[in-house]
Amino acid sequence: MALLMEHQFRQLPADRQVETRPFLDAVSYLPTFFDCLGPAIFAPIKSDICGNITKIKAVYDTNPGRYKTLQMLLEAEKEMHGGDWPKVGATLELMWLKRCLRFIQVFLQSLVDGEKDSSNPNLIRVNITKAYDVALKRYHGWFVQQLFKAALYAAPYKSDLLKALSKGRDVKEEECLEKIRKFLINFSATVDAVYDMFCRMNADQDYKV
Repeated sequence: MALLMEHQFRQLPADRQVETRPFLDAVSYLPTFFDCLGPAIFAPIKSDICGNITKIKAVYDTNPGRYKTLQMLLEAEKEMHGGDWPKVGATLELMWLKRCLRFIQVFLQSLVDGEKDSSNPNLIRVNITKAYDVALKRYHGWFVQQLFKAALYAAPYKSDLLKALSKGRDVKEEECLEKIRKFLINFSATVDAVYDMFCRMNADQDYKV
């Protein structure tokens, strides 16, 4: 779990505002997480998340003071883009980024909750499928969904995944899962806050790719 624990997300303040710079710093390390799941399966998602982060950061860097929090960023873009919002700018990139973050959240939570294939408990297809169904499936057309199903068979075993997350060190499964639980505390709070913000500002969209 060294891969995730080295770059923890900040604890949110009482108002649940997510500061943009620390958020971008934390999420910038997450693309390597998808290498642990299997570069063949998740190369498109990894590419998307890298692109999302780069584009959000480019907007943020133009005026860090004005975009100090993610809500300030969305509010500024809403005023700036008028009727084109929320289909443009960092708002659109954050919409897709949050879905990838939700995928990670649901997947890791499924692992620590002990959800598994009873006939082969070392497989993680059950966990990946749940995360995909919750976070991404509804936004993907039939063709993309079929590609995902086919690619599932290349997913690593749970033991190999946990070793990869621990940067190659042999660790006890429960020790690794306990670290995942700790990582999820601030990570889940942040993802939930971003989702709540999009709902509150009516900034989400349901189109498929």
